[in-house]
Amino acid sequence: MPRATLRDDPQPVPPVQPDLDDCCHSGCNPCVFDLYDEALERYQAALAQWRERQAAEASVPKQTAPRRQSRPRQRRGSA
Repeated sequence: MPRATLRDDPQPVPPVQPDLDDCCHSGCNPCVFDLYDEALERYQAALAQWRERQAAEASVPKQTAPRRQSRPRQRRGSA
């Protein structure tokens, strides 16, 4: 099974913090700031997991194509 690469596993994107004007100050439950705090916690957990995956990926040696064996060079002019 092929492993995920950075392209397959992008870094999580943080939530957009609401402006102070986004709150109506009428005691809504949940408030836009409550929703932001929950989204921020999910982001931080996802970021920690992503960093662990990236560290694990970096510690695994990459498989490289086998090196071609070179032939001994023959000197010119000698036969």
